[in-house]
Amino acid sequence: MGIYQLRFLDRIPPHAAVNESVELVKQAHRRSAAGFVNALLRQAVDVPLIWPDRAVALCQPAWLLDRWEKHFGRDIAETIARAFLEPPAVYVHIPHGTTPDSFSVEPTDVEGCFKLLSGQPQGFRIQDIGSQSIVSLLELQEGHRFLDLCAAPGNKTAQALEKGVWAVACDIHPVRLSWLKQLPCNLVVLDATQPLPFCPLFDRILLDAPCSGTGTLGRNPEIRWRLRETDLAQYHKKQVAMLSRALEVLAPGGKLVYSTCSLEPEENDEVVMEALGSMPEKIYRRLPGKDPGDGFFAVVIPSG
Repeated sequence: MGIYQLRFLDRIPPHAAVNESVELVKQAHRRSAAGFVNALLRQAVDVPLIWPDRAVALCQPAWLLDRWEKHFGRDIAETIARAFLEPPAVYVHIPHGTTPDSFSVEPTDVEGCFKLLSGQPQGFRIQDIGSQSIVSLLELQEGHRFLDLCAAPGNKTAQALEKGVWAVACDIHPVRLSWLKQLPCNLVVLDATQPLPFCPLFDRILLDAPCSGTGTLGRNPEIRWRLRETDLAQYHKKQVAMLSRALEVLAPGGKLVYSTCSLEPEENDEVVMEALGSMPEKIYRRLPGKDPGDGFFAVVIPSG
């Protein structure tokens, strides 16, 4: 603990960190070790910090860092990894015409999205700027028939409802879908990889597909150690099935947005290519460190 204080924290002066650590050793009835600890910590202050490799220095699994270098280049891969080492900014969604009085924010270039500067945004949705940027791609209008296929926890459904749409929100997990009960929309429990119980009547469809979440490692650091490269193929298979089913219920003249919070091509471009055979014109990517907030991928797919 003493070495960690000395090398990575700056609130406590080095001499205080050393003295406190030595006193803890004495309190543990190891007075004979106190001198050794004292000498070790005083030397640790001047020892240069050398990481064994870039993956350890950037706190990323080597396989994941290698993938990012392959797909984005070495400099951008390092920018992404370093962004994930910083405390993530907090963003709040504030509907048009609502003025907060209990907290301070600054506007962003995403409609309804504000960066929280201070205070507690009670009664408002905390939602990353990358996530908030997706719904606007649908170009929703009042009266549109809107389908959100993987809706929980409901942030994007709530955004869509602000536009005056008639909405159906779906999820495979009944408990998660119950979080949307306060929203004025129809709720349907279903597996989006299977044939959908709808006619092709939806003007707008959002498929924010379940994914590896590699674009969110700044706020979900455990993912980097839990995820395996072999998991991506399983995500890909489900995502292709979901996108294929969603396209079946898109009305003529409608638009579908496929999105993930993943940085991996198996879950993004390759899913769209397999389901459609080509890439749509409108493709959006957000890269941590290059763009504010989490990493996101989205495409706008017109019907027919």
